Amino acid sequence: MYRNFKAIKAFVESGISACSVLVIGDVMLDKYYFGEVKRISPEAPVPITRVLEEKETLGGAANVAHNLALLGCKTYLAGVVGNDHHRDSLNRILDSKGVDYTGLICKNGPTTTKLRIIGGHQQMLRLDFEETAPIDSEIELKLKAYVDSLIDQKISSVIISDYAKGICTPTFCQYVIEKCSKNNVPVIIDPKGTNWQKYSGAAYITPNLKELNEAVHIHVPNNDDEIKKAASAMKRRLRIKNILVTRSEKGLSLIGNKRSVHIPTKAQEVFDVSGAGDTVIAVLGAALAGQLDPVDAAYLANLAAGVVVGKLGTYAINRNELIEALIREEDKL
Repeated sequence: MYRNFKAIKAFVESGISACSVLVIGDVMLDKYYFGEVKRISPEAPVPITRVLEEKETLGGAANVAHNLALLGCKTYLAGVVGNDHHRDSLNRILDSKGVDYTGLICKNGPTTTKLRIIGGHQQMLRLDFEETAPIDSEIELKLKAYVDSLIDQKISSVIISDYAKGICTPTFCQYVIEKCSKNNVPVIIDPKGTNWQKYSGAAYITPNLKELNEAVHIHVPNNDDEIKKAASAMKRRLRIKNILVTRSEKGLSLIGNKRSVHIPTKAQEVFDVSGAGDTVIAVLGAALAGQLDPVDAAYLANLAAGVVVGKLGTYAINRNELIEALIREEDKL
């Protein structure tokens, strides 16, 4: 157990509500149709799914914001949406969670939406409504102005959630990183793709092992020494202060300038890893906003991920669940 366990618990119980976090990135709506399949269509050799239930949830950067809001943070969300009914659904859910989404810029084209059809317990089809072209200069200027306004309001931390849908261009990422660096606001990045140059100078980056492999262009075995070696090389090359690598069943590793730690997983049983990365970066961003020690912040993020992967489907952890997880750990002392 880490030495500042009492500080971690006090932060979650009371300090987290004083934190304000801005999430920037690719906002999505996840939509599900659940049904039953009993016959094949006479029109074509495809199963007929009788819809029994419909569900809409927040995805992508919006799911990161969802996690933060449930933890009790003051949460702001910036990105782009389309002028369509999916945007209306997204806004309605964000309203219900208390997320400030005045930073969402409306553009021509669809709101990024993933529609999944589930027959029984099996995903049968996914429909994607999206455009992945980089944002234009007009939208980028609006987003920069929004970031400036929140930095002036003394935001506590900024999370960039990159899903490669067009928001996180190199120029925009570098603008946010440089602006925050000048104002001593930590930037935490959930990366996508192999172009990590656009994240240069960030305080934290949180790849999973697969993403680290792709970025370094070599196979990195899932062991402590190799993870540290690969992450340290990327840190030096890109002037990134800390790299937190999520390692599935082996927990996570925090590779920093002065120290590196490897924290084993807290999951008792893994059902679904969907959204676990969003939870890790949300809890890490909140903890850093509350000025927790980076190792304690990583420990808390790992603990939260252990709760989330024990749930079915994309899941956002709330503060009470995190407190309960901390109490269980305290009981082991």
